[in-house]
Amino acid sequence: MSTVNFSVPAEVKEAFDRTFAGENKSAVLTELMRQAVEERKQRQRRAKAIEKLLEWRQKIKPHRDRTIRVVRVKGRP
Repeated sequence: MSTVNFSVPAEVKEAFDRTFAGENKSAVLTELMRQAVEERKQRQRRAKAIEKLLEWRQKIKPHRDRTIRVVRVKGRP
């Protein structure tokens, strides 16, 4: 197991100590770190997906207004 040292503002440490009083703080921090890692990975996956969608959208040739109007009229009962 590794030991990690972080510097945090005093008010954050005090709030953390109050919030998680009586709990294994190492276990709490371990879980929070795992969540942070997973959230970062998820944001990266989303960013990559958005980038691919935007690239795909740029490749599609937009339809002209007239073409859209014709299709709308044809599709109506």
